[in-house]
Amino acid sequence: MRVSPGTSLALYGLLLLWAPRGLGLQPRGEGPVWGDRMEREALRPHSPGPPGPQVTTLGYGQPPLLLWTSVYPSVAVTNVGEGHLCRTRPTDLVFVVDSSRSVRPVEFEKVKVFLSQVIESLDVGPNATRVGLVNYASAVKQEFPLRAHGSKAALLQAVRRIQPLSTGTMTGLAIQFAISKAFSDAEGGRTRSPDISKVAIVVTDGRPQDSVREVSARARAGGIEVFAIGVGRVDKATLRQIASEPPDEHVDYVESYSVIEKLSKKFQEAFCVVSDLCATGDHDCEQVCISSPGSYACACREGFTLNSDGKTCNVCSRGGGSSATDLVFLIDGSKSVRPENFELVKKFINQIVDTLDVSDQLAQVGLVQYSSSVRQEFPLGRFHTKKDIKAAVRNMSYMEKGTMTGAALEYMVDNSFSASSGARPGAQKVGIVFTDGRSQDYINDAAKKAKDLGFKMFAVGVGNAVEDELREIASEPVAEHYFYTADFKTISQIGKKLQEKICVEEDPCACESLVKFQATVEGLLQALTRKLEAVSKRLAVLENRVV
Repeated sequence: MRVSPGTSLALYGLLLLWAPRGLGLQPRGEGPVWGDRMEREALRPHSPGPPGPQVTTLGYGQPPLLLWTSVYPSVAVTNVGEGHLCRTRPTDLVFVVDSSRSVRPVEFEKVKVFLSQVIESLDVGPNATRVGLVNYASAVKQEFPLRAHGSKAALLQAVRRIQPLSTGTMTGLAIQFAISKAFSDAEGGRTRSPDISKVAIVVTDGRPQDSVREVSARARAGGIEVFAIGVGRVDKATLRQIASEPPDEHVDYVESYSVIEKLSKKFQEAFCVVSDLCATGDHDCEQVCISSPGSYACACREGFTLNSDGKTCNVCSRGGGSSATDLVFLIDGSKSVRPENFELVKKFINQIVDTLDVSDQLAQVGLVQYSSSVRQEFPLGRFHTKKDIKAAVRNMSYMEKGTMTGAALEYMVDNSFSASSGARPGAQKVGIVFTDGRSQDYINDAAKKAKDLGFKMFAVGVGNAVEDELREIASEPVAEHYFYTADFKTISQIGKKLQEKICVEEDPCACESLVKFQATVEGLLQALTRKLEAVSKRLAVLENRVV
């Protein structure tokens, strides 16, 4: 799930539910504990409960945001990437963390890392973003309110001090506490306006022991946009009950704590509102800066090519290398991908195909899908036009089952690039391996053999893909040949990066010009979209004044 900055910035509180196990029973922090004898009546189906924050209509036309997260073991860190400078809009952000006994101490630490990474990306201050944190198990503990810490350093230090409660899982009680207490004026909450958002993120690892449906509905009706993050054996139906609509943008699930940190990038992007970093000068491009929402890309003027640092430019050198390329896609079709994401993978393949000069003399494309077994969809040279290749990709059926990446790599090395499968002597051999999880077999020998044979190997990972495996597959320099994203919906961004790297080397300047032209057009369209959004906001303000 990916949060769109344009639709998810009306965040009212960030509620992170986190359930660690065995780290001690005595929490430290500020504020009272809600337990069996406090406010339990607020959770009855027909009880109005304590009053929530006052809500007015946002200029964006979106409700505030509450994020629920449910977790089970293990997490990995993802960097924002080049050109990630960003400013965040003023927000009242509350993390509500499930610290029930089902979460082990090492897993609890992973959640704290995730919290810290999100905080690192914020503009923290009394007049900028305020952050609070609610910790819960059988009872609810406010670790620190929105008014407590006015600096990023103080917040990070406070997060490091959090200890688990290590009892039950009263998620509904925690959400009610967030509505009634955490976002209140007394705790530092501000009145919602077009300039100030309120956000809640909920993280949990299991089935709650109380009802969440009605209290979550009250949170959303009160203007809070809710995100739900689940880990491991969480009840996914509960996540959907907690989260705002649409679920695809407000519910996240990871299989273990080892990958929860990868979700931090999503929220870094969600809070980013200053998207034209080129206009503000917040970039390191030597010649041309091309803006995109919350990010930017560097390009070069005609006659220059972009260096590997992604920032500086060099004079184009017209090379005389071969322009023939044999490209084979090796696609993970295991059951963890899911049918709707498999359709996105097919679009990713066709996005790359669109940039190729397909012919008998230039680029040929082959496609292999794998799960528990390996299936050649079509060999190199079977199709001679982009149209035919793309049609074959669209018609590819989803295999499901396991993830035998090692066997798939071995098949590619031994079969896909053989003369009997259409490979041409002297043509550059390029393999793109796409996977969303850990391989169930050994990959090292086949990955090494592919590179020893001179194949140019790219590794693309999504979601629960293991970055060590991606690096093992990728050619040198590894940083330029492997890519990772937490969300299938963002793989098109990886496709854009691959377009330039796969470009044949006969005329790198021509290749660079094509990529630069595409990026420039995209930048202009995004700028136009931002202007239209600004006009819409002004019209909404005027309309409200008239009413």
